[in-house]
Amino acid sequence: MKKEIICISCPNGCSLEVDVENGKVLSVKGGECRKGIDYAKNEILSPLRFVTTTVKITGADLPLLPVRTSKPVPRELCAKIVKKASKIAVKAPVKIGQVIAPDILSTGADLIATRSLR
Repeated sequence: MKKEIICISCPNGCSLEVDVENGKVLSVKGGECRKGIDYAKNEILSPLRFVTTTVKITGADLPLLPVRTSKPVPRELCAKIVKKASKIAVKAPVKIGQVIAPDILSTGADLIATRSLR
């Protein structure tokens, strides 16, 4: 089976054609650099994403605190992480980079604040 994806490893945004069979990448065509080949293999076999969302905060000027994962997590867990975050409430003050939920869903990624709120 052939899949077409756009590489986002560098600013070139190369269109890649990936030939996949039985869960294995057989070939990658169209990339201008080695990064494209590595990106295609990872994207097809084990896609990862950063998750950005918000959690409730009390005692601050705003009702929601923006957060993100500290590292990429498996794509299939993104919706579950957002759902888990929707049930989290913190109290102000919070500093940017502060860990809000350590090792969220046992991914090894922390949910961290992306803004300071008093």
